[in-house]
Amino acid sequence: MIAPTARHGAGHASCHHGEILQGVFLDAAGRRCPGLVTLPMTGMGSRAEFTRRPGTPPERLTVLPGDRTKAARAAALTVGECAPRCGEPPCGGELRITGDIPVGLGMGSSTSDVIAVVRAVADSYGVRLAPGTVARLAVRAEQACDPLMLDARPVLFAQREGRVLEVLGARLPPLVVVGCALGGGAPVDTLALPSRTYDESDVRAFGRLRTLLRRAVTTGDAALLGRVASASARRGQELLRHPEFDALDGVARRLGALGVQIAHSGAVAGLLLDPAAPGLRHRIRGCVRALESDGIPATRVFTTFSPLTTTQELPSGPAHRRGHRPARPDTPRRPARLPAL
Repeated sequence: MIAPTARHGAGHASCHHGEILQGVFLDAAGRRCPGLVTLPMTGMGSRAEFTRRPGTPPERLTVLPGDRTKAARAAALTVGECAPRCGEPPCGGELRITGDIPVGLGMGSSTSDVIAVVRAVADSYGVRLAPGTVARLAVRAEQACDPLMLDARPVLFAQREGRVLEVLGARLPPLVVVGCALGGGAPVDTLALPSRTYDESDVRAFGRLRTLLRRAVTTGDAALLGRVASASARRGQELLRHPEFDALDGVARRLGALGVQIAHSGAVAGLLLDPAAPGLRHRIRGCVRALESDGIPATRVFTTFSPLTTTQELPSGPAHRRGHRPARPDTPRRPARLPAL
């Protein structure tokens, strides 16, 4: 008997640079719901290749690197989603994941892996899954996910439910982001953070920020977006308590940045600049020097420009000294510092 032919698929997903806004919001039914708006960033990402073996039991799934348990769960769930669509029984296969996203810094490395895997498995079946389906599978695989399956669209996203609470607009206003790493770039243990309950005043405050961000996106008002991001970042510090945050905020005010943004579950942060302001290159260099003088390593400069979003790495910082997550499939995932710009 001739063995069934192996089927190959590939998938990719990008990362983000933390959040512009994160909090608790009311959904269309008036129910409280944790939500976030991420700051998309291109350049880094996760890649997955899946070779399915028809006729093998679905539990026979090999994953490299072997510690990617969430990605393995995503692969099994996606096989269960796609095989019935093609009239085939679920089967096993081999999964390889590579990528260069630093781990534990709040850049969506886990979600990027999961989405790349979902896309690779679906591709092996010749199936194109809708973003909502990808989000549902991602939440089942890792309990909460970032909206990376929606690419760069600015949305308020319920990360624990995998659904869009609101599409804020077509694209973010033009921004230049001078990225940096708080806490020396060390990963943040989100499970060790104290839990917080939000009262009615908090929900109202987040609702006001949501309204302002919607206005900033629809009108292209980068300055207003900067104020929203700064307000959200300050609220985030009530839990994160990065010791350098006040210095970061001081640099933004002193050098005329539009605001600051942070990862609410990690160490990345950024100064938001107006690309239309005069002397942009000089101001970027000034921001980098000011950050470094305050002991905050600058990491990368990137933009929200569409469609040619660019990322430029800086030749300094802890990652160039210690390295970042390798892009080899046989290397276990480990906490890594941001690659420096």
